[in-house]
Amino acid sequence: MKKFFDKYGKNPWMWSFVALIVILLFLMPLMSRDAGNSGDEDGFQWPYAEQIYNYYATGGEDTTCLQNQDMGMHGGFFDQLTYAVVKWFHIDNYSQLRHGMNAFFGWLAILFTGLLVVRIAGWRAGVFTILLLFLSPRFLGHSFNNPKDLIFASMSIAGLYYVYCFIKEYPKPKISTSLKLAFFAALAVVSRFAGYLLFAYLLLFLVLYHIKMSKKKLFAKESWKTVGRYALFVLGVGLLTFGITIALWPYIMSSPIKTTLSIFSGMSQYSVSIRQLFEGTILWSDMLPWYYTPKYIFITIPIAVILGLALFFIFCWRKKEDRFWAFFLFFTFFFPVFWIIYTHANVYGGSNSIPPMVAAAGWGFDALVRKIEDKLASRGAKKEATTEGGVKPKGLVVNIASVVVLLLLLIGPIRHIIANHPYEYVYFNELSGGVKKAFGNYELDYYYHSTREATEWVLANAEPKPDGSKTLVGTWHTASVSYFMRNDTARFQPVFLRWYERDNSDWDYAVFTITGINPEYLKSKAFPPKNTVKMIEVDGVPIALVLKRQEKFSHEAFKLKNANNLDSAAILYRQALAVDPENYVSLLGLSEVMVRANRPDSAQYYLNKAFAFDPNSEGLKLMYAYSLLGQQKEEEALTTLRQISKYNPKYSQAYQLAIRIYLQRNDLVSAKKEFQKIIDVDRVDDATTQLWLVYEKKTGVTNDQQALRNLYNEMIKSLEKRGKHTDAEKLRQQLK
Repeated sequence: MKKFFDKYGKNPWMWSFVALIVILLFLMPLMSRDAGNSGDEDGFQWPYAEQIYNYYATGGEDTTCLQNQDMGMHGGFFDQLTYAVVKWFHIDNYSQLRHGMNAFFGWLAILFTGLLVVRIAGWRAGVFTILLLFLSPRFLGHSFNNPKDLIFASMSIAGLYYVYCFIKEYPKPKISTSLKLAFFAALAVVSRFAGYLLFAYLLLFLVLYHIKMSKKKLFAKESWKTVGRYALFVLGVGLLTFGITIALWPYIMSSPIKTTLSIFSGMSQYSVSIRQLFEGTILWSDMLPWYYTPKYIFITIPIAVILGLALFFIFCWRKKEDRFWAFFLFFTFFFPVFWIIYTHANVYGGSNSIPPMVAAAGWGFDALVRKIEDKLASRGAKKEATTEGGVKPKGLVVNIASVVVLLLLLIGPIRHIIANHPYEYVYFNELSGGVKKAFGNYELDYYYHSTREATEWVLANAEPKPDGSKTLVGTWHTASVSYFMRNDTARFQPVFLRWYERDNSDWDYAVFTITGINPEYLKSKAFPPKNTVKMIEVDGVPIALVLKRQEKFSHEAFKLKNANNLDSAAILYRQALAVDPENYVSLLGLSEVMVRANRPDSAQYYLNKAFAFDPNSEGLKLMYAYSLLGQQKEEEALTTLRQISKYNPKYSQAYQLAIRIYLQRNDLVSAKKEFQKIIDVDRVDDATTQLWLVYEKKTGVTNDQQALRNLYNEMIKSLEKRGKHTDAEKLRQQLK
């Protein structure tokens, strides 16, 4: 410690670094107290955390967590940690505790990113990096309540820091460094399996560094001794990492090697595919354009980071002694993005490579300042550069100016953070046009953070029901709403509700984020609905709505329609439309009544009214296809179904209706093509299976068991063709 202060004690940049990091240690958990729950917290992560805790608490007897294959593919060490703290200390508001701990890991990411840059480029570069990362709204917002991506990013950058230290200690790495590397690498792996990338980085850069340091003595005896020494250390680090991983990950305990290899083989193809808004179109996350991730990064990181990266490429590669570590940083933020593109990985919400990217940007700004200092020195001025001994008085001008300029470049993110807390992560930079331009073109609150504020508004403002019964609060995210209503269950009851089916159910208030709503509707005059009583906004655009029920005619009409009482249902649907003429659900419901009543012209009248504000709705277009069939216009119906499939390739009902049409025509070739399409998007369900049995009978296969085997074989061939060999093998096992 004395050597440290003797070397850096007079350097104000070191003290600035320490001061900033200490302030953030308290500020970030404090800011996290206002955050809402993320979409996965209550419904998936917290129940899984309880299962893991019970596994350890019962000595492995309670194996419920081992049956949870989807969650088991991720180690969930953060969930284990937070659940244990909540359990041991009997904490009621566990989400606030989780968010505070999440923010602590966000702080660790900032600390280790800053330290990495300090080791490479000095304290000033470290200060620049801290400012850039903390004032990156997306990163800051995710540090409040993203216990998967953020924790992985945090542990990865900590591991990367110790990869750097491990290499820099060449030719004799320290045992303490090796232990720290194994510890953080294991936590990265248990957060996301991709944490094993740290070992790819370690091996790659160890080899390159050894070649760099050996030069012409690469094959000398001493060189081979160094290789042997490092091989033993790397093996030790790898075994220790694997051991810690097994201890913290119940899912792989029973068969560590087999399960690890299985996870590795499928880690680029995340099993859950969701729809998301990108460039004004709703797309499936496993069908995104190749440039999704780089573009998403480009439009959501601050312009200051983009400028810093440009400076990094301009200045940080010029000196021979800097090139190795410049490549080190570049590779660690470039390779994950490259791999996502190369493997067509199923991703959403951007990338985890932000900390090393910001590290490069911080170094870039520092390199520019050093260049300016060198210019001043070359003109005969006294050298005023920052040195390890401190900053000379005349150098204060350049150094203070550098901080001021950096903060000026960050004014946009700073304003966003202050104006929109706790929705910092809903951020798009000025080059993209900001949040207002992103509305209806890109996802905003895709983690449903605003559900908290909307629910709390309902709790504070909902009018009691005259009969004293519970107020029904409809929402797609019942788990999150239930959490914030947990202390008021005598008055409120959450009920599950889908946006496009909302008026088919009974509810009094409804809480919705705008995620999943068609962009054309968001931009139409029909949005927000007339019964909106509260909007949660970021930069003046809504990210969530609270609706108040104005009528229940549509709900009663829905029940009558299902009971085939079509005339009465039509009367009630018209009464609902008298209250709100642009009610999508009532227009769709009434059009279905008209189709079933053999009045296709009337159905098209109501559908066209809805198309005016939601032209790409799959539900509307499917009903339109039925109305065309009612007019014996099969070709036009098939054209409409193809439009649906183009807009939403996984909308199985469009394929199924097309198959029915082709089967009625006995056009088995066309029917088989439609089956192939539905198989290729993994949307085979009971309805598809029944249609397949009809198809097989028409081809001469009368044995249902053989017909199902044929279907399974088609599915296996499709999976193999798409590289999903693990899933294909599972189907083969089911056939045996």
